[in-house]
Amino acid sequence: MKNIAVFISGGGTNLQAIIDDSKKSKFYKIGLVISNKENAYGLTRAKKANIPNLYIKSKETNVILKALKNHKIDYIVLAGYLAIVDSQIIKKYKNKIINIHPSLIPSFCGPGMYGLHVHEAVIKSGVKVSGCTTHFVNEEVDGGAIIMQHCVPVDYGDTPQSLQKKILKYEHQILVKSINLLANQKIKIINERTKILK
Repeated sequence: MKNIAVFISGGGTNLQAIIDDSKKSKFYKIGLVISNKENAYGLTRAKKANIPNLYIKSKETNVILKALKNHKIDYIVLAGYLAIVDSQIIKKYKNKIINIHPSLIPSFCGPGMYGLHVHEAVIKSGVKVSGCTTHFVNEEVDGGAIIMQHCVPVDYGDTPQSLQKKILKYEHQILVKSINLLANQKIKIINERTKILK
């Protein structure tokens, strides 16, 4: 049973999906929730589920690393964490940090592409499909090896808000699938690509 830390910045709907899944998973449990926003509702979700939780500013790298060590964390999951993870943490947890992004990487990703900004850019571009992606975290923003993706049609009448809502339920699905694969050591990175093992 692997021990994961979930990093959040907001309401924590992806966190809630992880909390719900962790109750039945054979492969992982949530050992810690860290938020870089003091009033993030995700911290309340963690408290309700009796999960250790901390508010730590994203620039306080040593404090974050100490918390991860104290809680014996194996993997880190970024679930709506609106900050760039420090390179020290990325090096310490090489190939052990995953993120969920609300587009089909490598489209509509990178610096400044988060939340509704992504869906606004998608609609403005006129593309007919969007979706979500789970990927490993490296020092390039949204640049790590892709784990899973799910496509969603972009309809002419979609707004950034409606597209966000349409994609969110699939974010929850592929995120918990990816965490289970990772914790069960079923993902192998070969030449910057991932192979899902049977």
